[in-house]
Amino acid sequence: MHQLTVLTLVLVALCSLRSVDSSAYDKIVTHSRIRARKEGPNVCALQQVMGTNKKYFSTCRNWYKGSICGKKAVVLYECCPGYMKLEGMKGCPAVAPIDHVYGTLGLVKATTTQQYTDMSKLREEIEGKGSFTMFAPSNDAWDQLAPEMRSALESNVNIELYNALHFHMVNRRFLTKDLKNDITVTSMYNDLGLYINHYSNGIVTVNCARIIHGNQIATNGVVHVIDRVIGFVSNTIKGVLDVNDDLSSFSAAALASGMMDKLDQPGHYTLFAPTNEAFDKLAPGHLERIMGDKAVIAALVNYHLLNSVQCSEAIMSGTTYETAEGSTIEIGCDGDSLTVNGIKMVLKKDIVTTNGVIHLIDRVLIPDSAKEVMELVGETQSTFSDMVSELGLAAALGPKTEYTLLAPVNTAFTKEVMTTDQSFLKYILENHILKLKITLNELYNGQLLETWAGKLLRVFIYRTAVCIENACMMRGGKEGSNGALHVMKSLITPAEKTIYQLLVVDGRFKIFLSLMETAGLTDLLQQEGSYTIFAPTDDAFEGLSKEDLSLLKSDLNALRVILLYHFSNGVFINGGLEGGVTNLLKTIQGNNLQVKSVNNSILVNSVGVPDSDLMATNGVIHVVKNVLYPADLPVGRQDLLVLLKKLIKYIQIKFVSGFSYSEIPLTFIIPDSTKVIRVIEGEPSITTVTRVIENEPKLTHVTRVIDNKPTITKVTRVIETEPSVATVVVEGEPVITKVTRVVQGDPSNTKVTRVIEGKPSQSTVTRVIDGQSSITKVTRVIETEPSVTRVVVEGEPVITKVTRVVQGDPSNTEVTRVIEGDPSFTKVTRVIKPSQSTVTRVIEGKPSQSTVTRVIEGKPSQSTVTRVIEGKPSQSTVTRVIEGKPSQSTVTRVIEGKPSQSTVTRVIQGKPSQSTVTRVIDGKPSQSTVTRVIDGKPSQSTVTRVIDGQSSITKVTRVIEGGDLNVDGQRVGVPDLTRITTIHGNPNLIDEESERITKIIKEGGKYAAARKGPAGIKRRARLVRRHHKPRQ
Repeated sequence: MHQLTVLTLVLVALCSLRSVDSSAYDKIVTHSRIRARKEGPNVCALQQVMGTNKKYFSTCRNWYKGSICGKKAVVLYECCPGYMKLEGMKGCPAVAPIDHVYGTLGLVKATTTQQYTDMSKLREEIEGKGSFTMFAPSNDAWDQLAPEMRSALESNVNIELYNALHFHMVNRRFLTKDLKNDITVTSMYNDLGLYINHYSNGIVTVNCARIIHGNQIATNGVVHVIDRVIGFVSNTIKGVLDVNDDLSSFSAAALASGMMDKLDQPGHYTLFAPTNEAFDKLAPGHLERIMGDKAVIAALVNYHLLNSVQCSEAIMSGTTYETAEGSTIEIGCDGDSLTVNGIKMVLKKDIVTTNGVIHLIDRVLIPDSAKEVMELVGETQSTFSDMVSELGLAAALGPKTEYTLLAPVNTAFTKEVMTTDQSFLKYILENHILKLKITLNELYNGQLLETWAGKLLRVFIYRTAVCIENACMMRGGKEGSNGALHVMKSLITPAEKTIYQLLVVDGRFKIFLSLMETAGLTDLLQQEGSYTIFAPTDDAFEGLSKEDLSLLKSDLNALRVILLYHFSNGVFINGGLEGGVTNLLKTIQGNNLQVKSVNNSILVNSVGVPDSDLMATNGVIHVVKNVLYPADLPVGRQDLLVLLKKLIKYIQIKFVSGFSYSEIPLTFIIPDSTKVIRVIEGEPSITTVTRVIENEPKLTHVTRVIDNKPTITKVTRVIETEPSVATVVVEGEPVITKVTRVVQGDPSNTKVTRVIEGKPSQSTVTRVIDGQSSITKVTRVIETEPSVTRVVVEGEPVITKVTRVVQGDPSNTEVTRVIEGDPSFTKVTRVIKPSQSTVTRVIEGKPSQSTVTRVIEGKPSQSTVTRVIEGKPSQSTVTRVIEGKPSQSTVTRVIEGKPSQSTVTRVIQGKPSQSTVTRVIDGKPSQSTVTRVIDGKPSQSTVTRVIDGQSSITKVTRVIEGGDLNVDGQRVGVPDLTRITTIHGNPNLIDEESERITKIIKEGGKYAAARKGPAGIKRRARLVRRHHKPRQ
């Protein structure tokens, strides 16, 4: 029952706090009353620092610690403000009588102040009409005043003392709830300001004097008892710096930084001002270096400045504050003294100004931003700092060099590390120094950081950690003037090998690697990426026989499901896992792994990981001695269930009859780049190839592109040279020379590898294209008997371009070859010895396409070109023979048309001594028209050959050119145009030709058998149509 009553009182008190407009001071007093509830009504619990008279309405923190400013505090119970004791009664049940300000001074035991009001003739005023607030110094406060100052006041009570008391008064009532933080109230002396600060710990100060007993109501105002006598304030912080000779060094720094104007403006600042002696303690040359850099000196000055007023009496324990520089400092107390960053350094405190307060300190505060990076290294990283100096790296880390230190803690330098070869140890340290300044807020997941050793380190960002490779950062990173410092828990080990290479070198994962190869997943271990793999050792498969492994390998889907459950996208190292909680990692298979970090070790699906954080260039390996399997994934085959039970014993695998594993698409496998293989094979011992090029080409471009569907492959080869003489000689006695070119692979990826290797007398060229998708193979074989073949090409070309284009889908290839040049400057000589060489060019296609065979054969002085176009009945056959030496010519051959029809144009053009030939073949499948024209000037000849008509009718006109031949078989002189005639222009020729044909048919000539009709059928005589008009 008693406990319930206590709880009720507490709740009522707390509820009442929310229902009134109370200040931090009022709340602290209320809490003190609750703590003293056992002592009776209206009793407050206070803490008094042992050995002093200082008492506080304590915060919860100080109350439970039992100390204030690091000094032990005892608990006192006193009447709360406004209440009094009654003899014989518990607690403070009586309300203090209300009186005017003068009488109230006696009630709060401020008797010295009350006496001074009598002496200064102020009593009449504070007893009379009005509304006053008096900040009355306690008796102890007057005793602490300097004797000479107190004596001066007492010797001139009518002026000095009277003015001093008026300065402690405001012509208006202010309760503590009205005294807001950072307000200024006007005193009754010359309207000088009183500067109020109201802190969250319940402390209220007036010009840094603390209210120790507040809110004592009077009939004509209110009385607040304060712990010191306050003085007049008229100067800004800048004004104090200007007049205080002991602060001249800091004043010079403030001027150099451009901060002095700010310190003269209205505001609420706290300045920890180092004395001149403090600057004298700096290392020689340090101040000069700082003063030479305006950014650094500005950072130093701002580091001594807070953007709030922190009076010493408000400091009850260590508290962190942000400086104007941006970083933080800790302000604490040690008894009556203030501390900065844990160091007792304040010489004089609470110099109040119109825009803040100044505390004098005996040392210069240097922020991290004003230090070099090496100066940021702390005691916990001293081994790293010492090693950097010993191995000669510190000399390069000058003030103008920008870098970042990844400093491991001292415990990371084990005996094994310290006994490492010095050169290797230096390499390790260089990998802990980055080339650029990288702050913590600039880091992101997947970022690459370059070290002094030239390595690229990866950054991994987790919920509660930031890691670089295998090492994670500790709190306490710093930013210096020329770089940054990050403290690392361990040494950084940059990755050197892929996951696959690590597993192979380790030797404990032979079975796992074999299964990965069977499943077609080996590329996953080798390709670029970021993976976490829980790799089972050979011990995990210890219970399986060869038959079991064969069974496992026989079911590709099941094997992939099991193996891919060991992989997760992303790199998850031990230090990056949030400790004590289950981290869910989604696997490539699709189910989650449950990973925990406990006592610096990993558990995955409750299975221990004996070896973790094996860093690879494409991920991280965690070693397990069990095969992992999703607990919620059933098995549909009895034989596979028996096998898995041998492997997996830490969970109960479910059996669902007929269940089958879904096929996992291997979209996560990055396709290999397409390879091209080109093989030239032969007998190196008897094959000699010599190529001689004698010229000085200014420009040679060779471009070769292979393109086909679903994309297009084009090959272009261009050779451009200045007019010169070029000779190419190929000699040799090959028995068999085979050239095989194979194109295979994914059209979207092409990688060309060309390898030439061998001794001077041998050569092998291999070009490979490998990959998926459709396969196109092109094989070109040249076989000859042992003989000597010489090919000589010489001439004086201006520009010679050779373009070869191959395009089409993988199953069809169309080849067009075009040779263009200036007919007047191109000379080609091709010599084939009497050993008889045959060159055959074949173009084959569908039934609607043409088959062309071109044969060149003959003796060195004579060549025969046979061109045959063969096809079905709807196509035509043409044979053309040209004998003789070649003349200078330019040949353009164009084949155009749809599958069912084609157009061929052949043009030979030249100078007056040359010929121009145009040949056109066009028509529908059942009809062809052939026109051959030779045009020229009077010294040239013109020949027209036309074949047109339907399938059953063919008309042929042939004209034979005249002229003389020389001994070499070349035509000389002007053609005899008188010999050119037609059967239309000579009636006698018509009669003679008709009689000749009739005779052949009757006698059974060369084509009689082909023209005979079937047995029993009489052939109707065919009449010869005579033409009377010449053809135009």
